[in-house]
Amino acid sequence: MTGTSHGRTGGPLDALDLGELRARRSSKWREYPRDVLPVWVAEMDTPLAEPIAAALVEAVGRGDTGYAVAGGLPDAFAAFAARRFGWRTDPAAIRLVPDVMAGIVEVLSLVTEPGDRVVVNTPAYPPYFYWIPRIGRELVENALLLTPGGHRLDLAALERDFAAGAAAFLLCNPHNPTGVVFGEEDLLAVAALAARYGVRVVTDEIHAPLVFPGARHVPFAGLDAPAAARSITLASASKAWNLAGLKAALAVPGEEARTDVARIHPEVSEGAGLLGVIASEVAFTSGEPWLDELLAGLDANRALLGRLLAERLPEVGYQPPQATYLAWLDLRALGLGDDPAEWFLRRAGTALYPGPKFGAPGRGFARFNFATSGDRVTEAVGRMAASLSGRPRAAASR
Repeated sequence: MTGTSHGRTGGPLDALDLGELRARRSSKWREYPRDVLPVWVAEMDTPLAEPIAAALVEAVGRGDTGYAVAGGLPDAFAAFAARRFGWRTDPAAIRLVPDVMAGIVEVLSLVTEPGDRVVVNTPAYPPYFYWIPRIGRELVENALLLTPGGHRLDLAALERDFAAGAAAFLLCNPHNPTGVVFGEEDLLAVAALAARYGVRVVTDEIHAPLVFPGARHVPFAGLDAPAAARSITLASASKAWNLAGLKAALAVPGEEARTDVARIHPEVSEGAGLLGVIASEVAFTSGEPWLDELLAGLDANRALLGRLLAERLPEVGYQPPQATYLAWLDLRALGLGDDPAEWFLRRAGTALYPGPKFGAPGRGFARFNFATSGDRVTEAVGRMAASLSGRPRAAASR
């Protein structure tokens, strides 16, 4: 353990003890043996927000577990987006989809053709690498630039990929796994390039509610630009309120993409879960006080993680994320090869998400989920450091 003070926020991240978490049946806590501390997949170690839990108990009590309809969810999201981001969108044009990845697949199937190129910034959310080729599109990796100040868009490389015949750009903002929030100036530059080369922009904004102080989420579709008007956004309450298993997300069109989103077949919408719709509607309507409390705890944890790494693993490169509860750790200087997560799983009993699964720029990196108590963040870093005790550290450059 370390002498660094971690404290307790008293918020959602401290509400559950290890025994309660190990009783869970979700993948985070069932993928590995009980002695492994999981900080890998994007689930949070929190109870549900009380209004959401109450709504779900009420729904189950009345047997309300049939097929899903969107109900008041589009209106709830539109009101939330206006309050939180200043983005005004028409709820009548929004369509229900099962989850953000399913929505991306459906939207790309509608706005591109088989064989078309889809540009994705890497490192990238691993399911992109499976689903985009599966629907017959070519995934084009466009690496983010890694600078001393963190990752940023490589606009020159993006223009080259657009000019080479890309049909669509799948933009993840806030970005998973780096936690970067792309600013308005960069987004306007993307919009200009997309308009110049006729590229459709599809945005994954699932982490938008999880932006920390000092950063601001700018919805791409809210920009004053022709490419923004033609864009389609995928949004969900699932990450910010820990609802991933309940299955509900939304496809939100820009002003000139309404016809495209209207083509989403009702069978697709019916793949969403009714409990997910109910929970998400309550999250967007009544869940902001809980969200703000959560963000305070996550903000404390991202700072705690930085202090712990500086003290116990100073070779590790860490840029505090501007959003999300995911830290993208540069572990190359430890000399553990392309997949350092494998070392820490075997030697430290700590499960991180392997960097290579995020594409070529992920070699030597791993993703660390700090949406847990400060005690468990501290233990995870302590285990990692202890596993390297007495081992020569490589002097590789970052």
